[in-house]
Amino acid sequence: MATTYEPKNILITGAAGFIASHVCNRLIRNYPDYKIVVVDKLDYCSNLKNILPSISSQNFKFIKGDIATADLVNYVLLSESIDTIMHFAAQTHVDNSFGNSFEFTKNNIYGTHVLLEACKVTGQIKRFIHVSTDEVYGETDEDAVMGNIEASQLLPTNPYSATKAGAEMLVMAYGRSYGLPVITTRGNNVYGPNQFPEKLIPKFILLAMKGQPLPIHGDGSNVRSYLYCEDVAEAFETILHRGEVGHVYNIGTQKERRVIDVAKEICQLFSLNPETHIKYVENRPFNDQRYFLDVQKLKTLGWFERTSWEEGLKKTTEWYVNNSDWWGDVSGALLPHPKMLMVPGIGRKCDGPHNRNSASSYVANNSIASGMVVRSPRSPKNNPSTQRRGLKFLIYGKTGYLGGLLGQLCEKQGIPFVYGKGRLEERSQLMQEIRTVKPTHVFNAAGLTGRPNADWCESHKVETIRTNVVGTLNLADVCREHGLLMINYGSGCIFEFDAEHPMGSGIGFKEEEKPNYTGSFYSKSKAVAEDLLNEYDNVCTLRARMPISSNLSHPRNFVRKITQYEKVVDIPNSMTVLDELLPMSIELAKRNHRGIWNFTNPGVVSHNEVLELYKNYIDPNFKWVNFTLEEQAKVLVAPRSNNEMDASKLKKEFPELLSIKDSLIKYIFEPNKKSIAGAVSK
Repeated sequence: MATTYEPKNILITGAAGFIASHVCNRLIRNYPDYKIVVVDKLDYCSNLKNILPSISSQNFKFIKGDIATADLVNYVLLSESIDTIMHFAAQTHVDNSFGNSFEFTKNNIYGTHVLLEACKVTGQIKRFIHVSTDEVYGETDEDAVMGNIEASQLLPTNPYSATKAGAEMLVMAYGRSYGLPVITTRGNNVYGPNQFPEKLIPKFILLAMKGQPLPIHGDGSNVRSYLYCEDVAEAFETILHRGEVGHVYNIGTQKERRVIDVAKEICQLFSLNPETHIKYVENRPFNDQRYFLDVQKLKTLGWFERTSWEEGLKKTTEWYVNNSDWWGDVSGALLPHPKMLMVPGIGRKCDGPHNRNSASSYVANNSIASGMVVRSPRSPKNNPSTQRRGLKFLIYGKTGYLGGLLGQLCEKQGIPFVYGKGRLEERSQLMQEIRTVKPTHVFNAAGLTGRPNADWCESHKVETIRTNVVGTLNLADVCREHGLLMINYGSGCIFEFDAEHPMGSGIGFKEEEKPNYTGSFYSKSKAVAEDLLNEYDNVCTLRARMPISSNLSHPRNFVRKITQYEKVVDIPNSMTVLDELLPMSIELAKRNHRGIWNFTNPGVVSHNEVLELYKNYIDPNFKWVNFTLEEQAKVLVAPRSNNEMDASKLKKEFPELLSIKDSLIKYIFEPNKKSIAGAVSK
């Protein structure tokens, strides 16, 4: 019998997820002397509500962050004096791994490697428990009487299990090469409360609650072993205290069930006819017939299964019936073959406090730590050949200013893309296009801004509504049905300086603030669309303002426009330098971020300051004339928005983001100055 290990400060990765949340809550409940620190990036299958029983405890701390961030991990280990790590964080859904396998490599292998390296560097870890899966063994023979033992060969058959096996090899190597005190677990299928419904049992329960068909991959003869979540949490509690360093432990049950039988039992619980409510669908590219484990080694530590299948299924069903809205809109997850709505960094909306004190807030928001999460999309370290793998963009707005530049940028980065041809207001066209193209992300750069300017919208209100509101919502809804993230280029021209945000104060409008400007119909349409889009959890809205690119001949370029005006007002405004920010929109898509983002450079710049730069860098003879807002109003059909946007959220995500004046010089005026100087010399 191994000696009992007593940890002091435990780091649990991914504890806002399913299994780890039960382990976390159990340890908080049973061991008030242990300090539990959780790092979780709140991915699509995580939810802070899962750890609500722990959040109010004095020995608990939550830090929102990515384990792939080396500086963050090192900081947490040192500042929290971590002596024990229980590493659960991972992408785990097999279906997703077939369509987005590189994210599994990044999360499951690279993330584990970062943790291991931090443990080696700090030299303070006394236990590193690595959570793996029974799927690393591959398929078990249908007639096998004995299950896989811990020494069985690893023969993974899908991208998910391959990444978990790869992570195991790293764990084993660090144990042998550096003496890291590692323990590995390999578990059966787990079920119970809090599980994201992309997995079979909660998916079937939620569909049965709605009276909808239960989708069966293939013929449903695949056999799985299901272990109730509380029994699994107890297994980890046992391994934490009694597990031996350098050993592997299987966690499972020998009570097996065919998938079709699980579906039938759930139909019976809801008085549904299995003959009419079970639907056979296309199988996975490869679907292991059976996983079977020998768990005798774990039993020698004193663990045993407590919950029968019937009792566990009853508890689980009752929980989902009573908490059907736990995850919000999960219609995408209930599809027969769901796609990930989110991958790195995009967590779902927080339902409770998560930074309980200044230390955790510091880690979550510290610019140095955050900076390590991000690499500039312009960095030469980002090899386009690696960025493009697994990505395919569908872009709407080919003939528009942003849409055209976005396509050019995708070509430069080597990202496959297709321009959408369907009309946004025609749902059937969008549905067909998405099914044909099979994109990983959809970008909406389409919209009516008016020609030659926004005054056009004042006399074409129905057309403006049809495109900017109805069409945009239509596309978002179709994307949601297909489990796709939509990057929507919105507008920051929905705010106006006011008493709380006076001109020249440096107080900008934040993402959560409601629009206060409806002076033009264009702005009104964008504000209405944004408000409604905020109800969709698959949309990332980027509020751009007065977009500027290095192509000074483009008619939509703000610099070109004001150099063509007879008179200009001199008002400070937030603006968007596309050469710097447009690559960041692609990076936000790769990270599957959602919600509203002020998509402008930090700070403000006035019209006169822009024209002064134009004169200094481009045309020394250029002259302009100012007029007042009152004078401007006499020549405009609708007034214009003037405001400052708070870009701190974007700056935290991309610490290298330049202020508006610095960005204008670096990306717009310096390149054009060199170009003109070269032309003159020739």
